[in-house]
Amino acid sequence: MSGGPGNELVDVVDEEGRTVSTVTRREIRARGLPHRCTYIFVFNSRGELFVHLRTQTKDVFPGHWDVAVGGVLAAGESFAEGARREVREELGVDVQLESLFPFRYQDAVTVVHSMVYRGRHDGPFHLQPEEVVRGLFLALDDVLLRAREVPFCPDGLAALREYLAPPPAEPAWQPPGKNISGEK
Repeated sequence: MSGGPGNELVDVVDEEGRTVSTVTRREIRARGLPHRCTYIFVFNSRGELFVHLRTQTKDVFPGHWDVAVGGVLAAGESFAEGARREVREELGVDVQLESLFPFRYQDAVTVVHSMVYRGRHDGPFHLQPEEVVRGLFLALDDVLLRAREVPFCPDGLAALREYLAPPPAEPAWQPPGKNISGEK
């Protein structure tokens, strides 16, 4: 990455998440260009989720609480590389990560194609002061209650809701050669 904040190179992606060009992070934000990022849910051994308060200097959702560690991928960086880097930068630790699902989010501020990960760590963390004011572990029910009372990053909450959604029901078993109506 080159230069200072905002000058890092970031890949612009199409509707399928394929790279179509590379621009600065500043241009991504100014033009609302679709790009890649990661979301990492960090749980402790009690199943509580780490949430953190973002600094007022963040370029998106400053001063909001966030349910996920993560961020924008550098140009050419894989989702796995970006996820590991973001955890090291923001929390100051290495965490073994499990890839969960691809996730697309769009609002008036941002369009992202992302990958959601899960990891486990009990801390302590060495929070990156440029990005994180403070953080704590909360039970999932408490996270959702708190999100009704104070500002949370909407993209992280959307990823968490997808994570918590029940899996789709599998179709009922049918004997071979028969369809649901009983016809062959």
